Amino acid sequence: MKLEPTLRALADPTRLRIMRLLADMELAVGELAQVLGQSQPRVSRHIKILCDAALAERRREGSWVFLRMAVGPDRAPPLGAAVARLLEAGEGDDAAFAARCAEDRRHLAAIRAAREEQAAAYFARHAAEWDTLRSLHSPDEPVEAALAAALGQQELGALLDVGTGTGRMAELFAARARQVTAVDKSPEMLRLARARLQHLPAGKVDLQQGDFTDLPFAAGAFDTVLFHQVLHYAQEPAPVLAEAARVTAPGGRIAVVDFAAHAHEELRSQHAHARLGFSDEQMLDLLTGVGFAPAAPLAIPGQALTVKIWTGIRVGAVHGQPSLRKTLS
Repeated sequence: MKLEPTLRALADPTRLRIMRLLADMELAVGELAQVLGQSQPRVSRHIKILCDAALAERRREGSWVFLRMAVGPDRAPPLGAAVARLLEAGEGDDAAFAARCAEDRRHLAAIRAAREEQAAAYFARHAAEWDTLRSLHSPDEPVEAALAAALGQQELGALLDVGTGTGRMAELFAARARQVTAVDKSPEMLRLARARLQHLPAGKVDLQQGDFTDLPFAAGAFDTVLFHQVLHYAQEPAPVLAEAARVTAPGGRIAVVDFAAHAHEELRSQHAHARLGFSDEQMLDLLTGVGFAPAAPLAIPGQALTVKIWTGIRVGAVHGQPSLRKTLS
């Protein structure tokens, strides 16, 4: 960051309001325009200035563009941290600015409500098919409890939730993680996750669009990597887990929650499952083949399907793509 562009970017009351809004939550450009009561092109010009000054960041999800703070009081660089503290102090000391920010935050309630309504409508459209699938396996509660136990008592550090879907795993483990990154290929699922997670502190969860075959993260970036009912969508699980191994730090952990091998062929046509679960032998070979030392699996039986939890510890180098040992498909 440079001082002069930073000060120029902050020399506008609308941009100051935008920065305080982004301190509360990540917002789409259209949502910001709604809160500010300004046209979307005008808001976009303000956003460009903030992003050019490295004060905010843009991220595209399908046809939507979301904005988030690029600085924070406890984050590098020092100039960005000072700016974040200055804006916070300014709201505390400047009564007129504080009143304007308070009014903006009241408008955020409408944004939160709209997100929740959209999520409810999506669930209503798909309730029947999801209820059918749930009837085949054990309830969510014992699976989540078993997963929490399998991950142990220690902090999860930087957590990557691959295929986050509705964001339930990110929500469940946010308190145990320093930072949660939730990635999904579907912009619609990311919007559902955003609605679920909007009660968490700004910056706690980073939602990103991406594919599990090509994760947009540096090698060794995460301490814990989680796949919850995701791997059965992979045509070839081995490269997906190799990519997960690449982004897991040495000594970091992986947890895969999925179905034990089964013969319910209807899940291919009705729910787009590419794999009908996994055997323990398959998963052992998959995990060891990409550099994880597996632990003993856990089983949570259901009506027709058994949910399994496989965990492992990352060993070996994280630079480049790990070599694959023979895997069973």
